Amino acid sequence: MVYSIVSLIVHTVAAVFATILLLRFWTQAVRVRPPSSIGSFMYQLSDWLVKPLRRLLPGFGGYDWACLIGAFLVALLTVAVDLWMARSFSVDILLGYSVFRLIEWMLYGFMGLIIIEVIFSWVNPHAPLAPFVQALTDPLMRPLRRVIPLVGNIDLSPLVAFLLLRIALYLVNALAASVI
Repeated sequence: MVYSIVSLIVHTVAAVFATILLLRFWTQAVRVRPPSSIGSFMYQLSDWLVKPLRRLLPGFGGYDWACLIGAFLVALLTVAVDLWMARSFSVDILLGYSVFRLIEWMLYGFMGLIIIEVIFSWVNPHAPLAPFVQALTDPLMRPLRRVIPLVGNIDLSPLVAFLLLRIALYLVNALAASVI
């Protein structure tokens, strides 16, 4: 019981922090400026980790790799705590599960962004955050929108994107189970 409670707390805190780091990386990768409130929140929560990592690994190719490496370190720490609590520590398992956990967080992040975009389109497409969320999902949604036509003036591409992300998540979990 104590293991479950500690695991829940560690996973929740790690997932929220990794999501912030991944969102920070993605906003810079797609060249989207976050609204000031969200940007301020992201930077204040993650600067303590990103700034020292930037000294070790400066951004190149137009990407801020320190944010992505920071998210990987959070995944590494989370998996290390899980393995320590399960009393079965192995470097191979630690690195493998950390990579899979990071990919899992990325896929869940895209799913969350798609859900938020769909809600904005239903409730208030002119909300101040709607263009920001749409810009974040656009690299994933644009190719699907070219292929999938509107049906009765309704865009089904978020449904297809969500389904593809769920399939990718299933494949990642199956690969993780078979490899490690």
